[in-house]
This record gives sequence, C-alpha cells and structure tokens, in this order.
Amino acid sequence: MMTALHEDSLDTRNERREFFRTALGAAAITATGAAALTITSIARADTVADSSLVNFALNFEYLLGQFYGLAANGAGLPAAQLTGAGTAGAVTGGRQATFTDPVVAQIASEFAQEAAARVAFLRTTAGADVIAQPKIDLDVTATAAFSTAMRAAGLVASGTGFDVYANDSNFLLAAFLLEDVVATTYRGLLTSATNATNRESIVGLLGAAAYRAGTIRTLLYAKGAASGSTLRANADAISNVRDALDGSSDDDQGISPTTDANSNLVSNITPAGPDGIAYGRAATSVLNIVYLNSLSTSSGGFFPAGVNGTTVASAAN
Repeated sequence: MMTALHEDSLDTRNERREFFRTALGAAAITATGAAALTITSIARADTVADSSLVNFALNFEYLLGQFYGLAANGAGLPAAQLTGAGTAGAVTGGRQATFTDPVVAQIASEFAQEAAARVAFLRTTAGADVIAQPKIDLDVTATAAFSTAMRAAGLVASGTGFDVYANDSNFLLAAFLLEDVVATTYRGLLTSATNATNRESIVGLLGAAAYRAGTIRTLLYAKGAASGSTLRANADAISNVRDALDGSSDDDQGISPTTDANSNLVSNITPAGPDGIAYGRAATSVLNIVYLNSLSTSSGGFFPAGVNGTTVASAAN
C-alpha cells in the first residue's frame, strides 16, 4: 500500500517513471516493432456492456488457466472447456516449470486448479453465448509475448528470449506481470456491472485475483530481500512497462519498499492509492497491456489474434 510518501521518495519514484517512459516512448514493444509507447491518461470508468462482462473476463481466465496449468503440471485446460463463439485458437508454447522451491510449486498447482474452476464457472454462467478460447501466446522465443514484455523492462537483451518456466524467479515475475493486470481488470469491470448476479461474480473474481496478486507480490518481496537479488528491481521494471502502456496516470506500482511520512521504510505489497483503495483499469487499457501495444489495436502480445467477445480493441494511448 502506498501511504503518505516522503516528498524525496515520491520525487525519486516519479523521476524513475519518467525515465522509463522516455526510454520506452521511442521503442517498439510489439514483436513486429510497429507500435511505440506513447502515453495518455488512464480511464477508470469502464465501457463493457453488462451482458458482455462474463465473456470479457473469460478471455483472461483462459490465459491464466493455460499458463498455470502448463507451468504446474505440463497440461493446460481440457479441450471440452475451450469451445464457443468467436475465433477459436490454440496455445503456443508453455511447459512444466522447473521449480526448486516447494512453496512456489504448491502455489502454482493451487492457482492452476482454481483457474480451471473459474473457466468452468464462467462458461456455465455465459451459457449459450460463451466464447471460445482465443489464440494464446505462452512461448519463450525472442519474439514471444513474455520475452517482448521482459525485454521492454530491461530484463533480457535484444533478440533474446525470456524463459518463464526455467526457475522459480522467472515464473514469479511472469505471474506478477499477469496477475496485477487481472486484478485491476475486475476492479474496473465493477463500474459496468449493473446486474446483481454479474456484480457478485465480478466481486468474487476480484477477490480471488487480489489474493493471487498479493501472494505473488509477497513472494517476490521476500525473495528479493536476499543479498544480490534483483527481483524487487525487476518487478518494479515490469510495473513501469505496464504503466507506460496503459496511459500517463501513475497508478501501477512495483514492490520495492517506500518511505512513510517519518522516513521509515515500509513494504509495498498492496498497490493501493493514498486512500488505501485498490485502483481499476478500463477494459481498453487492460487490452493495451495484454496486447503489448500502447496504440489502438485488436490483437497482439498474449492474444495474437485478439480476444473474443464484443470488447476487443485497446485504447489509443
């Protein structure tokens, strides 16, 4: 949580943001090299029709279900849970991760089971209107989505892939990249949910996402305390990339400790604002991040052919 920051600490944080935005502003983040990172303000209000909320959420649960299932067990979602309206797509890449920390392995397994359950729940809730799984990129090649994002964060060199399945740290950084976005997605969707049943579903999804995101942030923070570890700095860099993609508002937060009004170090596990409340992203801004493109587009990044449903285009940032 961001409490009342010491003025010097806040200035330093803003300077770091501006550095990333300047450095990334002229750099391509899509695999094709076509899109530059330019910035506009983030919208908090959402525009997803109430009838489309469940299917919009399902796109992201497909992504998480496949990522966690493959990383934990080497097996993604069952084929019977992938059918529906829209353009169906397969998963590119993904494999069982090499875990050495049993806690991380157990958490990955839990997240995989729960993601599969959420996919089943949302598919049942959508009924006859359920969307198919879109094409998903979970590969580790130099042009894959994870590698493109991590390269923009400065974690890998140009032309180099980032293997998110190679070890505990890489897996946690990949999960951090996704989970904070999913949590802000559901927070944003609450502004559109007028149907009581839909609102209850989105609240439940938000709660689960917040637990997962908090767990990932805590693990990275704790492991980042080890001498010589770059995990905290790496997570901060990933946060800066997300912040650069979704607009100029400085809402996204890394995990490095900050200082309070008395210049005491405090952790930053909960990415809340000065009011102590979690922020949300508009659906279009969420798509900017998962498409890895600050421009208005309907595909890219983790969804090479776009998401399915009625809300498919990102914002023009």
